[in-house]
Amino acid sequence: MLYAVLCYNDENAVATWSKEEDDACMVRLAQVEDAMKTKGKLGPVARLKPTSAATTLRKTSGEPLVIDGPFAETKEQFLGFFVADCDTLDEAIDFAKDLARANPGMGAYEIRPLAIFKPSQIGA
Repeated sequence: MLYAVLCYNDENAVATWSKEEDDACMVRLAQVEDAMKTKGKLGPVARLKPTSAATTLRKTSGEPLVIDGPFAETKEQFLGFFVADCDTLDEAIDFAKDLARANPGMGAYEIRPLAIFKPSQIGA
């Protein structure tokens, strides 16, 4: 089963990391990613730009409303995601625990089963 592992953290805290701190975190995360990649179980990984670059389309009873910014103002923001092919939810949880150990600070990893409706056409 494919799982999306969604990464949430306080983007203002992450933005204060020095280049060295950010690079060190990326190295630690790459080690976790490489373990899944070696097993052939890692799909796309994406790091999102800050919420200040977000645009939201809110559905209304009339025309949709397009606004600047993220969908919700919260303490933690959706920063990126991993797609992992795990045999069980427990395996996906273990992957998220490894990511959490590699990534300093607070935050959360949301694990959700994923259904692919249309395979990627990027690079095809």
